[in-house]
Amino acid sequence: MSIRMTRRRAAVVAVGAVVVGTVAVLPALPASAATACSVTYKIVNQWSNGFQGGVTLKNTGDAWTSWTLTFSFANGQTVSQGWSGKWAQSSANVTVTNETWNGSVANGGVVDMGFTANLPSATNAAPTSFSVNGVVCGGTSTPTSAPVTSRAVTSAPVTSRAVTSAPVTSRAVTSAPVTSRAVTSAPVTSAPVTSGPVVTSAAPSTPSTARVDNPYAGANGYINPDYAAQVNAAAAAKGGTLGAAMAKVAQQPTAVWLDRIAAINGANGAKGLAAHLDAALAQQTSSGKQVVATIVIYDLPNRDCSALASNGELLIANNGLARYKTEYIDPIVAIMSQSKYASLRISTILEPDSLPNLITNLSFAKCAEANSTGAYVDGVAYAAGKLHAIPNVYTYVDVAHSGWLGWDSNLTPFVNLMATLASRTTGGYSAYDGFVSNTANTTPTIEPYMTATQSIGGNPVRSANFYQWNQYIDEQSFVQALRTALIAKGFPSTIGMMIDTSRNGWGGSARPAGASTSTDLNTFVNATKIDRRIHRGNWCNQNGAGIGFRPQANPAAGLDAYVWIKPPGESDGASAFIPNDEGKGADPMCDPTYTGNSLNGNNLTNALPNAPLAGKWFPAQFEQLVTNAYPAL
Repeated sequence: MSIRMTRRRAAVVAVGAVVVGTVAVLPALPASAATACSVTYKIVNQWSNGFQGGVTLKNTGDAWTSWTLTFSFANGQTVSQGWSGKWAQSSANVTVTNETWNGSVANGGVVDMGFTANLPSATNAAPTSFSVNGVVCGGTSTPTSAPVTSRAVTSAPVTSRAVTSAPVTSRAVTSAPVTSRAVTSAPVTSAPVTSGPVVTSAAPSTPSTARVDNPYAGANGYINPDYAAQVNAAAAAKGGTLGAAMAKVAQQPTAVWLDRIAAINGANGAKGLAAHLDAALAQQTSSGKQVVATIVIYDLPNRDCSALASNGELLIANNGLARYKTEYIDPIVAIMSQSKYASLRISTILEPDSLPNLITNLSFAKCAEANSTGAYVDGVAYAAGKLHAIPNVYTYVDVAHSGWLGWDSNLTPFVNLMATLASRTTGGYSAYDGFVSNTANTTPTIEPYMTATQSIGGNPVRSANFYQWNQYIDEQSFVQALRTALIAKGFPSTIGMMIDTSRNGWGGSARPAGASTSTDLNTFVNATKIDRRIHRGNWCNQNGAGIGFRPQANPAAGLDAYVWIKPPGESDGASAFIPNDEGKGADPMCDPTYTGNSLNGNNLTNALPNAPLAGKWFPAQFEQLVTNAYPAL
C-alpha cells in the first residue's frame, strides 16, 4: 500500500449516579449558582511500568466558562502526556485546565480527556478525590479497564489549526495484505496487559442480530486460525522466553485481507471468506459471546497507484471497475448476506490507502487515471452501499495516517472528498460507520513525552524537521480531529474512528524513557519521539518497530477500537522483485540500500533486508516486532 504515511455524540448523562464498572459515583446536588461535578476515572491500558488512563468530567451544576480539574495520585504515578486539556503535575498533584475550545460546559455537559503515565509501583490506585474550580466533586470512581459506552469528543475542529508549510506530496504505503492469516485458539475479548486489570465486556448469552453503534463493543474479535497456526509454529521453533511472547500474538484478533478475486474462495491453501465466517461462527458458539470479524476489502482497479509493492490485478483501462463490482464486491456481498451469518458482526475495512492517493499523489499516472475516471470513488461508494445494506455488516473507510493527511492543506480536501464519496453512495452519509487510520503503518498511537504545540527554543514541536509543520505528531490526536471535521461536514455523530496498533508500539532498548532536556528543537524531537524512523515517509518493513496496544473497544474519546488490521509478521513488500501471480512488484522503499527520494527526504529507507512479497510471512520482522512490543507481551 502507499505510505500510510470523538467519538460518538457528546454524551449528556442524566443527573444522578455515574456508573463505572459496578461502582456508582454519586455527584453532589448543586446548590443554586454553584459549581458541582462528577468524575469517572478509568484505566484503558496498563503495562509493566506505565498505563493509559481516561477521565470523564461532568458538570452537574451551573454552566462553566472555564474549568480546572485537580486530583492526586497515591503511588508515584507521573503523567507523561495528556490531551483534551492542559496537563501539569507537581509531586503527586495533577492539574488539568481547559483548552480554548472546551472551556464552556453547560449543565449536564461532559468533557472526555485522557493521559499516559509512568507507573513506578506495582500498585495503581485511583485518585480518591477530584475537584473542579476548587469545589470537590461529589464522588470518585475506582479504576477500571472496562470500556465506557459514551465517547464524547470535544476536540478542537481541524479548521482552527493552520499550516505554514506544504506537506510532502506523497506519502503512501505499499504494504499489501495477504489472503491467509488465522488461529487455532479461542478468541479473546480484548487486549491483555502485563499487569493490572484486563479489559472485558459483558456479553449476551445468545448473540444478538440487532445493529449496534460500535460493533467491537461487547464482542470477541475473530481469531484467524491460519494466522494463529503460523504464529504458533514460529513460537514453537523459537522456544524460550521469546517463543512464549510470540505465542501470545496467536491469541489476538487480526483482520482477514481479501486482496484479489481468488481470495474470496481461498487461494494457495488459505481459507476463503465463507470458511473464515464459518470459523467465526464456531468461535461464537464455543464462547457464547458475539464475535466481530474484521475483513479488509482491497482490490480496486489501479490499486496502490503511487507504489509498486501491492499493485493489484485489476486495471481501469481493462474494464477494471466493472470487474471490481461484479467479480469482487458482488460475490463478497452474496456470502456476507447469507442468513447463517446474521448473528456475526462483520466489520469491513474499505480499500486501504486508495482515496488518500487522490489528495497527494495525482502526479502518478495511475492515480491521475483513478481520479479522472472516478474509479476509486465510484468503487468505494459501490462497495459501501452494497455492504452497509446488510444489517450485520459495518463499513469503515481507510484515511491513511497523520503523516500523510495531517496538514490542513491535505486534511480539508480529504474531508471534502469524503463528502463527495457519501453523495455517490446508496444510503449517503449513513452508509459509513466510521474511519480507520494507520493501516499497516507504524505511526505511534500517542507520543507520550511531547505535544505538537509544545515550544522548544521558541519553536513548536511540529515545526521540527521530522514533522515538517504537520498538525499531528500521533494518530490519536489526528483521528479525533478528523472525526470532528467529518461530522461538521455532514457525517453522523455516531461515526467512530479506529487505529491499527499492530506495529506502532516502538518499544525495545531504543525507546526513550522521557523527554530530552535539550533546548535545540531538532535535537529535542529526535531524542524524545518514540517513533524511531529516520523520516515519516518511510513505511516498508520498518527496522526497530514493535507491536503496539492490543485490540480493544472504546479505548479513547471518539474511537470505536484499537485493531490489528495488518497481522504482525506479514511483509509490507519485497526487498527485490520476486516472480508472482498476484500483481505485486518490488518497491524501492522496501530496499534497505535505497537512498530515497523527495518522499522520504532522500534518506535511507530503514527497511529490513530480505523481505518477501507483501502479505507473506516474514520471520525476521515478526521476531523483532515481538521483541520491541510496547506494552510488552
